[in-house]
Amino acid sequence: MLVEKRKASDFVFDAANWLFVGLLALICLYPFWYVAMASFSDPRNPSLGLLLVPKGFTLYSYQEVLKLPGLSNSALISVSRTLLGAGLSVCSVTFLGYIFSKQNVPLKKLFYRYFIVTMYVSGGLIPTFLTIRSYGLINNFWVYVLPGIVSVFNMILVKTYIETSIPASLEESATIDGAGYMTIFFKIIFPLAIPIVATISLFTAVGQWNSWFDNMIYTSGKQDLMTLQYLLYRKLNEASTLSNASRQNASIQDIERLLQQMTLTPNSIRMTITMIVTLPIICVYPFLQRYFMKGIMIGAIKG
Repeated sequence: MLVEKRKASDFVFDAANWLFVGLLALICLYPFWYVAMASFSDPRNPSLGLLLVPKGFTLYSYQEVLKLPGLSNSALISVSRTLLGAGLSVCSVTFLGYIFSKQNVPLKKLFYRYFIVTMYVSGGLIPTFLTIRSYGLINNFWVYVLPGIVSVFNMILVKTYIETSIPASLEESATIDGAGYMTIFFKIIFPLAIPIVATISLFTAVGQWNSWFDNMIYTSGKQDLMTLQYLLYRKLNEASTLSNASRQNASIQDIERLLQQMTLTPNSIRMTITMIVTLPIICVYPFLQRYFMKGIMIGAIKG
């Protein structure tokens, strides 16, 4: 077996590729590394600059943020809406995608186009609020779950996956053996669609976990319905407002004395909150990554 001898230009090309990929990875990863190092730095440090390691390593910022009143209840609300919202949404869009992948569904084109229209046309904030209120969902936990239970985009992903990646002969064989639509869906279609199910689960869970605007609009800031993201958002705004007010209304000596007395600065709160709300998703993502890549690629090209 002949082994082709590599030229010097090949090594230069490989080195340039590795250097480019390394720089690209550094550009993508350093912002998160900076936030992590800043959250572990001493909050009294006025200037952090370029961070590779924490400046004055401390967990004080985390200790103070985790002492916020109502944090445990808000975390429970966020986890509950994420699990329920993602679970119900995945089940609904998967079943709808399966239905629209069938050729003999009555009025299939009409209903499918009706769903597609909702992707491009929205009623706006005020009509949506009035609709939510008419359903009795104002100041109700289910306002976090029910309005977003059907994602047309995710339904299209499931439909395309089923049509391009699952042989129709499997369903035909099951039908001959006497299986109904529900049996086929739960015992054949759903297990074979795990890659795309994991993909849309990740999409939906991240959206539910990061959501805070619906909390502000539909629950009037009720403490028992406040999500983790909205709670931390409010605390961050309070710290920023206090800092800005002190800078506008106080003398230089008063500002310096106030900043020395402050246990946390707006910047330290911002960095700590960013780490708290992103860590759960970062911990979950590695377990879904292999399904995520497969679900995105398979079915992308039909044929």
